[in-house]
Amino acid sequence: MTIQEIYLLALKMGMEADPRGKKGVEAYLKRQNKDYDQLTPKKREHFDTETLTNPYSDTRILFGDPKKNVKKVLAGIDSNGAEVLLVDRLNQKGAGIDLLIGHHPAGHALASLHEVMDILVDIYSANGVDENVAYSLLQETMGLVKRKFGPINHSQAVDAARLLDVPLLALHTVWDNIGDNFMKNHILGREYGSLGDVLDAICEIPEFKEAIKGKNGPSIVSGSEKGRTGKIMVSFTGGTNPSKELYKALAEAGVGTLVEMHIPEESLQELKKEHINAIDVGHMAADSIGANLFLDELEKRGVAVVPASGLIRVKRTKTKKN
Repeated sequence: MTIQEIYLLALKMGMEADPRGKKGVEAYLKRQNKDYDQLTPKKREHFDTETLTNPYSDTRILFGDPKKNVKKVLAGIDSNGAEVLLVDRLNQKGAGIDLLIGHHPAGHALASLHEVMDILVDIYSANGVDENVAYSLLQETMGLVKRKFGPINHSQAVDAARLLDVPLLALHTVWDNIGDNFMKNHILGREYGSLGDVLDAICEIPEFKEAIKGKNGPSIVSGSEKGRTGKIMVSFTGGTNPSKELYKALAEAGVGTLVEMHIPEESLQELKKEHINAIDVGHMAADSIGANLFLDELEKRGVAVVPASGLIRVKRTKTKKN
């Protein structure tokens, strides 16, 4: 496979798993194209035209020739300067790694992280929050996220990749979408007698079993094991956590239990205040689920995978025989 083919496969899988559904993704891209059509020629010069076909601004080829053939990748949760150096060092020892794939974005894919949070409007709307309320509250959060990441040295990892000639690909929301879809299929639709039963169901998943061994497994952070669940909501995608005000809106929408990758302390206090149960499943293990389902597809196509940088590698399909 080429880097471009890997990138396009990621987009395809990410859109198929998108919580907005096919029509929702198409509607988003239609709005992007409409906005572009209404721009002046001068403003079009600075427009990221890739957003016209790719709904995830945090998923990009950050460095490397898209036509480069890839036989082996190093894949991890982060792809900072350390991972770039790791690939370079491993290749000096004959590892033959053709591409570095990171989940958490760098470069312009990190600077534009706030743009993917539009997904959360649909996620929260589907769970009973008025669409206009979700949209309004998320606009505020998107501004905060943009300002938070604005001062960061976005190009550090990309510069290192360029200087060491290490092709670099960021796959953020696409992997989160895949993981989100997997978790919803695993958790929702079952009947639970208590919050502890939900936790037990989560801990059946291999990535979380491994995380438990590393003392970083899922835990109930709001509520108790014997507590009643009420309506359960799973949220594993959308760029980053929303504001605590949106959690308050969830309570008003009747959500009783929230299952998330990670929950900031400020948000946790709001969840407790609103009597919403919460299970924090653990960040690295949660990110690993979407990553693994995608990497399985690469291996089926003959691409070798070297896991690193916090990725808990679990294979669910048989690899292609050469």
